[in-house]
Amino acid sequence: MVWFSDISVTLRSAMSRNVDITNPGRVYLVFSTSTEYLRLAADSVVYATADGNYSIISTADGARYLLTQQIGQLETRMAEMLSDDDMRFLRIGKSLIINREFITLINPSHQKLVLSDNATFRFEVAASKDALKKLKEYLEMEVKL
Repeated sequence: MVWFSDISVTLRSAMSRNVDITNPGRVYLVFSTSTEYLRLAADSVVYATADGNYSIISTADGARYLLTQQIGQLETRMAEMLSDDDMRFLRIGKSLIINREFITLINPSHQKLVLSDNATFRFEVAASKDALKKLKEYLEMEVKL
């Protein structure tokens, strides 16, 4: 028999780690303001962009969510919600955070980055040549390790 107090402890523990107790391998990013509560599976977030004092999160299903946080605040909040060994999100330049799992093409000379699952969605995002060159070099170095 499970007591309500046990469930409360389990729920509090899971919520503090942003995991789904019915699917412990699933991690969520949670953003809450005075008017909204947004909960997204981390593996569904493709990228986030800066828009002045706001950020826009784009997900694999094509949805876009406007947050009242600057991109630096969003980056910090995402890092707080993910485990230290979860390196799926990378900050690229001043205005872009990407999910590295979806990197399909990096072309620094054309300032082009393609993020896709190669089946259901494909996003082309622009970034500076320097930022894309550094990203390309970083990923190439990882492959050599």
